[in-house]
Amino acid sequence: MSATLTVTQVNRFLKSLIDGDGRLSDIYIAGEISNFTQNARSGHMYFSLKDESSAIKSVMFASAAGRLRFRPEDGMRVIIRGRVSVYEPAGQYQLYAEEMQPDGVGALSLAFEQLKVRLAAEGLFDRGHKRPIPVCPMRIGLVTSPTGAALQDMLNIIGRRWPICETVLCGVQVQGAGAPGQLIAALKTLNLLDACDVIIIGRGGGSMEDLWAFNHEGLARAVAASKIPVISAVGHETDFTICDFAADLRAPTPSAAAELCTPDREGLLDSIGSYNSYFHRKARDTLEYYRQSLDMLIGDSPLSDRGAYVKLRRDMVDGLTIRLDGAVRDKLSGCKNELALAAAKLDVLSPLKALSRGYAVVYHEGKALRDLGGLPEGEEVLIQAEKGKRAAKLL
Repeated sequence: MSATLTVTQVNRFLKSLIDGDGRLSDIYIAGEISNFTQNARSGHMYFSLKDESSAIKSVMFASAAGRLRFRPEDGMRVIIRGRVSVYEPAGQYQLYAEEMQPDGVGALSLAFEQLKVRLAAEGLFDRGHKRPIPVCPMRIGLVTSPTGAALQDMLNIIGRRWPICETVLCGVQVQGAGAPGQLIAALKTLNLLDACDVIIIGRGGGSMEDLWAFNHEGLARAVAASKIPVISAVGHETDFTICDFAADLRAPTPSAAAELCTPDREGLLDSIGSYNSYFHRKARDTLEYYRQSLDMLIGDSPLSDRGAYVKLRRDMVDGLTIRLDGAVRDKLSGCKNELALAAAKLDVLSPLKALSRGYAVVYHEGKALRDLGGLPEGEEVLIQAEKGKRAAKLL
């Protein structure tokens, strides 16, 4: 009779069998990801890898997941290198993934597209957020490698086209693990110090891996948040990075960036010369116009015949004097008529006019009386006639 085994013993035995098979210790397996989750605290990734007929549980620990250049998603076809083993507590065999590559597209290309789509959805690349590039900057900030050929190309072009401009160099690494942090710090420093009018950030050409620092999400956000306008000039004309989309202007090369943010000195001198000639010609024509106008005024009356001019003005004064005399006489005549009419009205209303017709006025204590009924008999009053006045007593 066979010995009785525990569940743990069985699982451990199966694990030893699978772990001892060298064919399962380092394999490449292709399939489609499903049921993908990532533990927010540990960073471990859990998913199933499936094909048309079967599926295998899989796990990718944080140490391996941190090396991925893209984010796995459900439905994504991938090729995984790893090993098959048994997870003893659950009695479940599973794939332990060490490396993962997209099937049919490079990891860097996929990571680029994923980040581009996500940031575009946030509105980070919207044209409405782009700042205008100054036409004649007096200080240009250069964020690039201090030893690269791109720096010398930009300095030569700026010095030739716009020599009065100052350049502020922030030397940084442009590739490698430390490059994104240095690029971000340089942008923040230039903004903090308000050190320039425009910033050129970039480097010369290289492979996608060489340019990968300019596809960093933190750098894209720093470029978009910059108060100073930013020109991205990374690689060659056919190279595109996330930094290009976040910048206010994308230049195909660093040399082109230097040209885009500087005016052409020779062209400006030609324009100034043209304007100078135009204003001289305009001033000369204007002076000639006023000179001819003055000649016409001098040749025309009254400047040409002062006597006639004085006579004309004298005749005008005489005419105005006659009109003024007539107006004054008319005004006085009207006032006299109005005064006579007012006097006649006053004469009609005068109390003396009534006395002349035989009427008299009775006064008591200095006041004219209208009613005698209120006075007692024997009260003294004063009677005023047209000619004279007498005291009397009431009966």
